[in-house]
Amino acid sequence: MTKIVHLLKLSVGTDDVADLAAWQADRRAQTEDGLPRHITRMWPKREDEILNGGSIYWVIKGVILCRQPIVRLDEYIGGDGIRRCAITCKPGLIRVAATPKRAFQGWRYLPVTDAPPDLPAGRQHEEALPPELSKALAAIGVR
Repeated sequence: MTKIVHLLKLSVGTDDVADLAAWQADRRAQTEDGLPRHITRMWPKREDEILNGGSIYWVIKGVILCRQPIVRLDEYIGGDGIRRCAITCKPGLIRVAATPKRAFQGWRYLPVTDAPPDLPAGRQHEEALPPELSKALAAIGVR
């Protein structure tokens, strides 16, 4: 049986979950079929585990705040002719319990056991706290 693994990625340049959603709504951040994608240089070696139900967990200003189920990994050839990986996701962001995470380069694998839980359905559409406040609360154990 194939395991599941998630990806962890910094959302560089975004201020909050709404900002990430707005960036993904831009046609340049979408595939030809309208799905959001993130283009990265490295192709995940654990592709089968990712495509078995994995999500990309987004770190915004030092806090894991949301995730998106990954649909597929597409080949993307940039204008420079270099092969890259387009991580293609389901539209929409699922908010998760705020979890502090230090900065890192690229993406990382995130085991299912280490993934923060989704916020309850009734809290998915609440106005999000500023990332700095989410980070401070998470640091003292308040999610």
